[in-house]
Amino acid sequence: MEKLALVTGGAHRLGKSFALTLARLGYDIVLHYHSAVEEARQTQGELESLNCRVILAPADLTQPAEIQSLVSNLQSLDVLVNSAAFMPSGNVESLPLETWDTTLDLNLRAPFLLAQECAKKMTAGGLIVNITDVGAQKAWSRYPSYTVSKAALESLTKILARALAPKIRVNAIAPGLVLQSDIVPAEEWERLISRVPLKRPARSEEVASALEFLIKNEYITGQTIVVDGGYSLI
Repeated sequence: MEKLALVTGGAHRLGKSFALTLARLGYDIVLHYHSAVEEARQTQGELESLNCRVILAPADLTQPAEIQSLVSNLQSLDVLVNSAAFMPSGNVESLPLETWDTTLDLNLRAPFLLAQECAKKMTAGGLIVNITDVGAQKAWSRYPSYTVSKAALESLTKILARALAPKIRVNAIAPGLVLQSDIVPAEEWERLISRVPLKRPARSEEVASALEFLIKNEYITGQTIVVDGGYSLI
């Protein structure tokens, strides 16, 4: 039976890189997306060109019922990558409650619920990888809900690793600066890059290679692999 991996937020950006890495390792992919329909179809084509079977799986992961529906159709599962995330900006004084709740629902509650449901499908053992952020160890006042959610996700990673051992391993990958987002102006991006000891952003495949490492080394659990070019040193 073919190995199967579920990647949330897999249509674009880092999620796509994780899906491509898994496909090259021989996994079939359940490719989750929310609203990025065209990107999901494009990524599906790239994955299928690697002789990978792809199941497109649209779902709003802030809705527990949709998480349950997403996983219930799977007969078995080998790898879960929790890559979907929301990174809103806003200062503490004016951050809307709705934004706080949405961020925590997607970035923290969804990985917890997915781990609960997917663990039931990992009857032969498996691996869960949560995508956190080097910012989990920082005090990013411009991104309060995001930073808190990622810090909590690293804590959850350790709790899940202990609770689901020995059958299921749980780890995290914490990227630094990788892909510029729309909420970061070009000048600010360049300023951030200039502070990184290695003086450049990561390539997507450099972050995704940490996933390959975690798949191949079966004696690692409860750990966060930081891929940040030294950003955490500053």
